[in-house]
Amino acid sequence: MTTKKDYYEILNVDRNASDEEIKKSYRTIAMQCHPDRNPGNKKAEEKFKEAAEAYEVLSDREKREIYDHYGHEGLNSTGFRGFSGFDDIFAHFSNIFEDAFGYSNMHGHSRSSARAGADLRYDLKISFMEAAFGHTTTIDVEKLATCRKCHGTGAAPGSSPETCRTCKGRGQVIQSSGFFTISSTCPHCNGHGKVISKPCDNCHGRGKEQISKTVQLKIPAGVETGSRLRLRGEGEAGERGGPDGDLYVFIHVEEHEFFSRSGDDIICRIPISFVKATLGATIEVPTLQGKEKLKIPKGTQNGQIFKLKGKGIPHLRGYGRGDQILEIFVQIPTVISKKQEELLVEFEKLNNTAS
Repeated sequence: MTTKKDYYEILNVDRNASDEEIKKSYRTIAMQCHPDRNPGNKKAEEKFKEAAEAYEVLSDREKREIYDHYGHEGLNSTGFRGFSGFDDIFAHFSNIFEDAFGYSNMHGHSRSSARAGADLRYDLKISFMEAAFGHTTTIDVEKLATCRKCHGTGAAPGSSPETCRTCKGRGQVIQSSGFFTISSTCPHCNGHGKVISKPCDNCHGRGKEQISKTVQLKIPAGVETGSRLRLRGEGEAGERGGPDGDLYVFIHVEEHEFFSRSGDDIICRIPISFVKATLGATIEVPTLQGKEKLKIPKGTQNGQIFKLKGKGIPHLRGYGRGDQILEIFVQIPTVISKKQEELLVEFEKLNNTAS
């Protein structure tokens, strides 16, 4: 299997590069390696593809964050597979140059009027135990959805959007100028390519309406604060046939009164008397699955660590669980009886004699 190159290396930028630096570097590489300027040059074509894919990731805040933390594997887990062919690449190439200069490329590939819907964020607070064992719940999401009355056309029932006469449905008015063509948004249809003479009275021509939707969410065991769950297609509605956006649920785990967490290990402090610490004992300790017996050897010291294998948090990606780490806390009595005091004094004398 071929190992993918680092996206930052492809664009010749460092990992702290700003959005503008990334865009500028991509623009330079794309201009140099564009197939129209390098006919038959497979190496330039491949470099052009690599740069387009790298820019697609690093120019997107969410994708860049995933890539920085988890690399190519992290992107693959979200469904990202790079570019599938020249249609994607030419569209992407056109987009950045139109954004920067108002140009489109000589092949006349215009920006599609279809646009994906906006992604949404939802912050969800769950308990420590829900994070440890997994949890199924429902959440209510406010979002823009396809208008139920006009089915997203924006036009009143019985009518339909009409092709713009000014741009002939292209959404742009274009003038040729050498290698590039100068294009600008059609002033009549605002780039949509169609005009609505009779708007829908429910969405007022937008094609979308505000709704509240109840979404079922399955939280896997092992999530922690900062974990992010992606629900495909549960974001806002796309425009003009574009796909719906996604819903990202950010997890916030509440603290537990007894357990704390370090990765997939759980940590707790176990109080014992100084007598049990000295003489040894078998005690019961709480775990996520119930009580377990723990053997305390003679002479156990305050702060000593014991471990219960496989009694921690389930691994989120893979099999098995973390461990439970137990820190011994030796309790010293603050109030003792006269008899106890006499016995302790006698114990101290015997201890000094023995030493």
